[in-house]
Amino acid sequence: MDYMEYFGKLSLKVEPLIDDTTLRDGVQMPGLAVSPEDAAEIACLLDEIGVERIELHHFHDADKKAARLIHDLGLNARIAGWCRALREDIDDAIDCGFEEVGISHPVSHIHFRAKWPDKSEDELLRRVIDAVEYAAKDHGLRVFVHGEDSTRANWEFERRFINAVAEAGAECYRICDTVGIGLSDPAAPLPNGIPAKIKAIKAETKIESIEIHAHDDFGNAVENTMAAIRAASGLWDKVYASTTFLGIGERAGNAETEKVIMNLYLHYGVKKYEGKTGLLKKLADLIGHATGYVIPPNKAIVGDYAFAHESGIHTHGVLKDPLTYEPYPPELVGNKRRLTIGKHSGKAIIRFKIKSLTGMEPSDEQVAAVVSRVKAIYSGGRKASLREEEFKKILNEVGIEI
Repeated sequence: MDYMEYFGKLSLKVEPLIDDTTLRDGVQMPGLAVSPEDAAEIACLLDEIGVERIELHHFHDADKKAARLIHDLGLNARIAGWCRALREDIDDAIDCGFEEVGISHPVSHIHFRAKWPDKSEDELLRRVIDAVEYAAKDHGLRVFVHGEDSTRANWEFERRFINAVAEAGAECYRICDTVGIGLSDPAAPLPNGIPAKIKAIKAETKIESIEIHAHDDFGNAVENTMAAIRAASGLWDKVYASTTFLGIGERAGNAETEKVIMNLYLHYGVKKYEGKTGLLKKLADLIGHATGYVIPPNKAIVGDYAFAHESGIHTHGVLKDPLTYEPYPPELVGNKRRLTIGKHSGKAIIRFKIKSLTGMEPSDEQVAAVVSRVKAIYSGGRKASLREEEFKKILNEVGIEI
């Protein structure tokens, strides 16, 4: 039976574009850092898996070097700098060779009161308009505007804001679910209803394209990103999804690039990722090594245990037919199946492991002897799975030669 029988039943009437911000928002996660050379290698792989836009920092010397290295690669992906609504940030982006920038500015009154208590809405709006015009009209840059804290913004003001930046030359507006309170439910109203926001922006503003940037404070970042893409289908020509690989980023992080890609590819039949998903595990491991981020072993798609099986029921099923407990072959994402021996292992997996190590079919008595030894180890309170050398030692102890 082909696993694809269970996928690809849905379709989209919008072009989803991945705008990966691993090298901007992702590396803002506390404790992470990446060298310019590693950043360039990460950018190469992001480009190979089909990311259309890569967002970078460019304010520190190491970031500037990374930007130069990445620009020199001649990638297919567009390379964008991240700026505040300040002319000096835009000048810095131009000096670093960017032809495209994202200009970030809050749109909620929570941020206005905290950051600019003495400024009016009109003053703040003029500040952003000046920055957008400076970038787009004076310097010919492609401009995205990021509406920080969009999901807590007053819609009347946000609508004015979006129309003003569109008039000033911005081509795209990013809905930023800055504290992760966005809702994917189509019935959820503004300001935090993601589908409602996607539809309202299309109906009531002049902006050319739309983007979603979802944080994971409630664990909903991927779902909110997919909800935005679904809501854009049939309304917008294209929709950008701002994501980070492994979901790294501020606080609880962001929507994972790899999860959004796999949802688009398998559930919605987005064929442009075909033949590219096999690099997902490689890129995850590179980012973990380059940044110092420890990838949770049970991380979906790219974790070392994403296709690991230990319990008797699961291993017995997988040995008969991998589809029993795997939605697709691990090779599809560059991962591999792991059948481990531990507290919950049964006869089937132990028989399989003996045969795979020795090349011979063990007797029932030999299997029983190994099972007994394994159970004795775990009766003493051990939790971790057995390492390969530990299992081989058990085989030697019961007289099975390797």
